[in-house]
Amino acid sequence: MLFIVGEYFFSRKNHPERFDLKDMANNAALSLLQQGAEFLFLFINWLFVVTLYTNLYERGLHLVPENISALWFVVLFVAQDFLYYWFHRVSHRVRWFWSAHVAHHSSEYLNFSTALRQSVLYPFTGMWIFWLPLAYLGFSPEWITFIVSLNLAYQFFVHTQLVKSLGPLEWILNTPSHHRVHHAKNPQYIDKNYAGVLIIWDKMFGTFVPEEEACVYGITKKVNYRNPFESNMREFIDMCKGAQRAPGITKKIKHFFGPPEWNGED
Repeated sequence: MLFIVGEYFFSRKNHPERFDLKDMANNAALSLLQQGAEFLFLFINWLFVVTLYTNLYERGLHLVPENISALWFVVLFVAQDFLYYWFHRVSHRVRWFWSAHVAHHSSEYLNFSTALRQSVLYPFTGMWIFWLPLAYLGFSPEWITFIVSLNLAYQFFVHTQLVKSLGPLEWILNTPSHHRVHHAKNPQYIDKNYAGVLIIWDKMFGTFVPEEEACVYGITKKVNYRNPFESNMREFIDMCKGAQRAPGITKKIKHFFGPPEWNGED
């Protein structure tokens, strides 16, 4: 909260166009709703998700010692960041996952408060699926929870226009410059720079684009991005309605698991 307030007061005089108080209030509302959803799903998580992680951990490869050394911590950090890249990429290319992730991208502003803009649907759509390999390799559910939280905490700080460049770190890390590209709807920027902490995955898999042209933030589909319900549920509802109207099982399935831009035609 200190960073959000500090950024606002530091920038509002010279760059008032970077902020909208109604949008920031919606970001806060979405964060509270998401935390509420996490609480409501807690019982289900303990019954199912945590049990699944624990079973995979107990029956898996047991490659990791119980007392994790610094080297194993680095392995965990890199492995989880690699898996985060693929979670993030799938969240943009498969509509089922996009229906949750779109809430984060629907704002037409980018500042620290945008990082709070999260969906209530994440537990339902299955973000947790992507960390299962870590449990099978031998990392305990507690360590997985910790490293995912650490990764997401780092990502808060890349949601800003205050920092133009981090110099040589731009080659290795996901930075505010790289993440501004990710949040932009400029045609050349769409579905680029999926990194969590390390930008190397984007460079390895061909999804990296540097920030050159000024970013225009938001999504290409028009929604009321200041409305918490619209931000959370509009894409999911549209997806379900499209599948209901579609002729044939193949097209129905494609409405859920095809790319978000698919319009229902062959």
